[in-house]
Amino acid sequence: IDYRILHFIQNDARMTNTELADQVGLSPSPCLRRVKALERAGIIRRYVGIVDATAVGLPISAFVNISLHSQERKALEIFQSQVQTYVEVMECYLMTGSSDFLMRVVVPDLQSYERFADKLTRIPGISNIQTSFALKPVVYKTELPLDASVPSGS
Repeated sequence: IDYRILHFIQNDARMTNTELADQVGLSPSPCLRRVKALERAGIIRRYVGIVDATAVGLPISAFVNISLHSQERKALEIFQSQVQTYVEVMECYLMTGSSDFLMRVVVPDLQSYERFADKLTRIPGISNIQTSFALKPVVYKTELPLDASVPSGS
């Protein structure tokens, strides 16, 4: 039942509790108790609206691979603390493989990306930056595949 609740909330967080309860086959009170428990447990972290980036003037998505000179804790912390302040950075991950970080950046145009890249190069310890620009989204999901996380036989 919790996974069904999460499915519906991930697809329409504005659904009323009564509508949600109908969808998952519960009465409203037990449904609300389950939702509140999921929130308290940190499974539901927050509720957001998904905005069309192009519609608000941010049509350029760039994926940026960054390598550092050193993977010492201090170098990683400096980089991480700095990129958290950049509003253009939508996601940033510490990676395994050939680069240390991968980030997704959104900007209105290439000149704005150039200004962002200039800020990025000022972070001490960066040895390499490689940028790829997205031509078009092929798959973009916000719903986690919860059915895939349930072991078979459960």
